[in-house]
Amino acid sequence: MSVEMKVLVTGVKGQLGYDMIRRLNERGIECRGVDLEDFDLTDRDAVMKAITDYAPGAVVHCAAYTAVDKAEEMQDVCRAVNVGGTRNVALACRAIGAKMVYLSTDYVFEGKGTEPFEPDSPKKPINFYGLTKLLGENEVSGLLNKYFIVRISWVFGLNGKNFVKTMLRLGKEKESVNVVNDQIGSPTYTYDLAALLCDMLESEKYGVYHATNEGFCAWSDFAAAIMKESGLPCRVNPIPSSEYPSKTARPENSRMSKQKLLDAGFALLPTWQDALHRYVQELRQAGEL
Repeated sequence: MSVEMKVLVTGVKGQLGYDMIRRLNERGIECRGVDLEDFDLTDRDAVMKAITDYAPGAVVHCAAYTAVDKAEEMQDVCRAVNVGGTRNVALACRAIGAKMVYLSTDYVFEGKGTEPFEPDSPKKPINFYGLTKLLGENEVSGLLNKYFIVRISWVFGLNGKNFVKTMLRLGKEKESVNVVNDQIGSPTYTYDLAALLCDMLESEKYGVYHATNEGFCAWSDFAAAIMKESGLPCRVNPIPSSEYPSKTARPENSRMSKQKLLDAGFALLPTWQDALHRYVQELRQAGEL
């Protein structure tokens, strides 16, 4: 990436937006992070003005409506942010010729079977959040040529709520926790992911990619590893998802193939176990554990 290139990051108060700015700063790349107080993603004119005024060479669009359960009830809001907001960002990128990174999700797939999904595997979202993220993908690929659509899953980072922090809190409060054992996927540490996104921005290898830390596990496996890594004596009881009531359908199979990353010459992320180890250390250093 040329030192002249500036990067705008939306959703800077979220987990990935926060780490994206950290990584860009580490590389000495000029960047700006924006969030809700800067402009409303659903306001096309405001988005256009904010992005064209800064005139970045690339926009990393991390902002999204991600409350999966609430999305079923707040469909208009979810659609406005994830589809309309993404379209607005893509239009602004097109206007100034900027690259765009759009973060998507494993939820665009049906989530059946045991085989890892490829980037071009059939899409069949099983909840409204997944549908809006797929429609967002379509806006980006329909409007731009210089784009990276990057599907991620099971995200955790320093700045925000996530499964690891929830398990750590419960681990301190309870002797045991029930966690589902029949939903399989890959955790994704935002600090690791952000480094890959920086590598992508330095390239012109556009397209759709999957990016998670390496290795697959069930949520219950992940929870047990969290307790062990943090030294909490809390026991994890694996249960089927049928025993865990949820108003929203979630995929059983969130495995995603990263072969396309390798084919494009990008480095795979470290294993999720390695990422968790470093993350727990980071939480300790931050006084959060």
